[in-house]
Amino acid sequence: MSAWKKLIAAAGDDEVARSQSIYTIPGQYSWTCPDGVTSVSVVCVGGGGGGPRCNGGGGIAYKVGGGGGALAYKNNISVTPGSSYTVKVGTGGFCGYNYNTNGTSDKIGEDGGSSYFINSSTVNANGGLAGPVGDTYSGYPKAAATYTGDGGGNGGQAGVAYGGNYAGKQGGGGGGAGGYSGNGGTTGSFNGYNTAQGVLAVNPTGGAGAHGAAYYGTQGGAGGGGGGTGIFGAGSTGAVQSPGTAYGPTYAGGGGSGGEDGYRVLAAIDFAHTYSGIGASGGWPGGGGGCGRSHSGLDARGGEGAGGAVRIVWPGDERLFPSTDVDNN
Repeated sequence: MSAWKKLIAAAGDDEVARSQSIYTIPGQYSWTCPDGVTSVSVVCVGGGGGGPRCNGGGGIAYKVGGGGGALAYKNNISVTPGSSYTVKVGTGGFCGYNYNTNGTSDKIGEDGGSSYFINSSTVNANGGLAGPVGDTYSGYPKAAATYTGDGGGNGGQAGVAYGGNYAGKQGGGGGGAGGYSGNGGTTGSFNGYNTAQGVLAVNPTGGAGAHGAAYYGTQGGAGGGGGGTGIFGAGSTGAVQSPGTAYGPTYAGGGGSGGEDGYRVLAAIDFAHTYSGIGASGGWPGGGGGCGRSHSGLDARGGEGAGGAVRIVWPGDERLFPSTDVDNN
């Protein structure tokens, strides 16, 4: 405690309590400012985009996962004790799917929702966009999820499964959530039967982009989930995990700043006595879902985007993101 605060306490006035409020379930809430609190600092992470379900095929088919949600923070926001303020937590994008045997329709996933405090002009992290589907390059790459605030990072864009004669037989991984000082990781491109190489965030603290799974025999290739980014201040960058071999189990983007790793690919599931690819879900909060790529038009589903989060800490003139006294208390 500073000498000035000791003097105030000695005079009989209480120091403002150091505390926080955390919202992790998607939806809209009303936060009531506690007594004595006149400023807060806030971090928001948008929901990740859902991965599509894509039919098989080679050549010019494009299979793209969901983008990662952005991260935004704003410090020392003025608030009034007893007043209520809006908190919105973005949903993760639902996956594209088809559970009808031998269904051939491509199904796009849903975009992730935005997360904000007070309104989208104060501090806001947009959700990642769902990846496109089909045999055209139209609409890719979709714009990265952006943010409004004092700092943060855009969400990582999902990788496209194209780069060789067999590119359409693989599914793109999900993008990583944005970081405190740079963008989330983006999934690289395929090259024939090889896997997509996830890319680290531009600057530290973002979630890593996921790998995609290679097509192998009758196994439908599918994409791993993008890494999330934590809400307890800046930490290490999400690691790009090893792709393993063929349809191995390690296709995922690592979480940044304590965020959850993306989920690994389920190489194949036997729905109707024939294998089909299942896209992996993004890591919480904000990781994008991987593309689900079926073999020969069989059943498949993409990975779900992870939901967002909002964290409010006070006093806002002392606790400052990305790294000044913003640990978990």
